[in-house]
Amino acid sequence: MKVEKGVGKRLRLRLIFTGPTLFAFITVMIVPFIYGIYLTFTNWDGIATSHSLVGFQNYVSVFADIVFWKSFALTLKYVFFTVIITNIIAFGLAYILTKGIKGQTIFRAGFFLPNLVGGIVLGFTWQFIFNNVVVYLGQKAGIAIFSTSWLSDPNKAFWTLVIVSVWQYAGYMMVIYIAGLSGVPNDILEASSIDGANNWTKLRKMILPLMVPSFIVCIFLSLQRTFMVYDVNISLTKGGPFKSTEFVSMHVYEKAFLSRDYGVGQAEALVLFILVAVITLLQVYFSKKLEVEA
Repeated sequence: MKVEKGVGKRLRLRLIFTGPTLFAFITVMIVPFIYGIYLTFTNWDGIATSHSLVGFQNYVSVFADIVFWKSFALTLKYVFFTVIITNIIAFGLAYILTKGIKGQTIFRAGFFLPNLVGGIVLGFTWQFIFNNVVVYLGQKAGIAIFSTSWLSDPNKAFWTLVIVSVWQYAGYMMVIYIAGLSGVPNDILEASSIDGANNWTKLRKMILPLMVPSFIVCIFLSLQRTFMVYDVNISLTKGGPFKSTEFVSMHVYEKAFLSRDYGVGQAEALVLFILVAVITLLQVYFSKKLEVEA
């Protein structure tokens, strides 16, 4: 009887402390997710009070939607360049700002600051910079590549999104790398210096292998953020010019809410979720193997 009372008491305490959070998680995350899966099998337009089941017709439409797959391929290109450049710059900044240079705390705060700016505000701010400041300076300096707005060129507009995203995310990833570099044992580095190892050797042979956990976290976060980018996309380029910068999140939104084809849009969102989940899980799996080998 005492055992049963003890179990009941622990259960009540857990429900008191975790119950509200669990209830919120189920109602805000789980239930909408399940309902969203159900909607992928309907022809709901997002407005009507009634809808009917259409089976797997929406998924057939997804795989037949060339625009969706083109936008997904463009998103993959954006993710590839943004993730690589962001993590290279973030690690470089972290490496420099852990060397004890004067004012490094101020520099850390300055590089982290862009991450606090909302994507919509960020997009409009950089839209002004690319349309006015860069063009003005390019014309005054006689630099042809900057004399016209990149946002009006289908070949250059893509790179404006990469630049803005790297500028926004690098500071956040830098903080994670700084934490990782702070955990590298100084006695190992001092012993290697005594043995005659230069800075490049220490970085390649000792620091980078010990930083693998930080790389795993930063690459995972970079993938998650870049795959789901929408706010900067809509505020900076609006998917233009001529849909040359329409990423997959924007396409899904337009399909569901502007085209009023909510069933297909929800199916595209679910397919996107699965693809992103597979990519990130593969990244974590191979990164963990690399961590073990290191």
